[in-house]
Amino acid sequence: MGAGLRDRRRRFGVAAMTSRDDQWRRPGPTPRQRRSDLVIGLTVTAVAVLNVFVARSVGLFASDSAPAPAEQVLWALAVTLPLCWRRRWPTAMAITIAVAFLGGQMRGAQEQQLASGAIIAAVYTLGAWGPDRRRSKLVRMAIIGFMFGWLFLAWFLSHDLMPAGGPPGSSGELPPLLASLINPVIVNVALFGFAYTMGDSAWQSARRQHRLEEQTTELIAAQALANERAVIEERLRIARELHDVVAHHVSVMGIQASACRRVLDKDPGRARIALAAVESSARTAVDELRRMLGAMRTTGTATATGSGTGSGSGSGNAAGSAAGVDRVDELVERVRDAGLAARYATFGDPVAVPDSVSQAAFRIIQEAVTNTLKHARATTVDVRLRYLTGELEVDVADDGHGRMGAAATSGMGLIGMRERVAVHDGTLEIGPRTGGGFRVRARLPLPRAAATATATATATATATAEAR
Repeated sequence: MGAGLRDRRRRFGVAAMTSRDDQWRRPGPTPRQRRSDLVIGLTVTAVAVLNVFVARSVGLFASDSAPAPAEQVLWALAVTLPLCWRRRWPTAMAITIAVAFLGGQMRGAQEQQLASGAIIAAVYTLGAWGPDRRRSKLVRMAIIGFMFGWLFLAWFLSHDLMPAGGPPGSSGELPPLLASLINPVIVNVALFGFAYTMGDSAWQSARRQHRLEEQTTELIAAQALANERAVIEERLRIARELHDVVAHHVSVMGIQASACRRVLDKDPGRARIALAAVESSARTAVDELRRMLGAMRTTGTATATGSGTGSGSGSGNAAGSAAGVDRVDELVERVRDAGLAARYATFGDPVAVPDSVSQAAFRIIQEAVTNTLKHARATTVDVRLRYLTGELEVDVADDGHGRMGAAATSGMGLIGMRERVAVHDGTLEIGPRTGGGFRVRARLPLPRAAATATATATATATATAEAR
């Protein structure tokens, strides 16, 4: 099924590319190209007119039916002057030159050398610059067809003028009459075939250049978008880390300072303990800020240039191993110092988990207990860490007002928890408890190695219990 879908996509991509190529129109000539065409066209025209007088001087037009010099010059102008606009109006130019060429041929007043070059240049230019590919193809084929039609007609009208044995001094393996037809056919097939093929090649080259420029522009835009997205993700990562590090400790310090104010006169000893806790929380907050900022200086360059793996993984690297599940007991102890009855228990056999998973679990617990302290009006909080088969489960529950807790998690804290869980493909449950209070439960999948170790430890413990 996947292979079939890929094939359909591939065929669709080819069809879309072909359709886009068929609809592409080559941009018109630049002002510099127009000036170049004008100079070249005028030069060719001047040389063609000069060649008319040179041909008359050597007797090429010496016959009773030869037109007047003015008409010969006029046909030379009609054939060569349109080259001044060959890239600006290629279709009209080619048709005009073809008609003038045939008219001059029929009148016997055609300057041969430059006129032949002009008709070849017209076929080439129409193939290279024709705005409508189908029309330019039809016009070129019609021009070539008329040229060969005139060639055969002229041979038919003049073949009886050739002596049976050929001109004096002629010799060869073919009859002179047949050779007089084959020679111009070969020459014209070669010239027109070359002009037709090279015109198409020039158009294809221009189309490839255009597509290359489009792809370059798209790549530049994509790079700019990626850089902008990396900057935004970096800002979000910094905001989340600052929230996680600062909010908890400031909340604890606020509660402890409030307790100190209430017992300062009645129980100075207890007030001193509260002030010591405030001092400890402040130092801890400063230490974590320093660790986080140091880690950001190390990884900030890679993230800013788009080499990071996203906001979630970036946050995991930012704090490194400074805050993980091994420090949850310290976190719970600070909650106790703030005056809240806190319990902490670990279930299952602990295994080594990656730093990113460990830190995500710690930050989720930290945010949950911070919300409990700030908003839940709770008296107890229960923190549980479970090592399950293939998963690490975090469970934080309190006995406060569930609605208050739900409202508290609608801001930056909830966003941070969801991002941390999502980056590890985990699940997050947040809401009031049935018997009152509020609960935050997150499950973070463990990598295969850690999951295998957890399963082995669980099986070993089960077997040992059964043996006893």
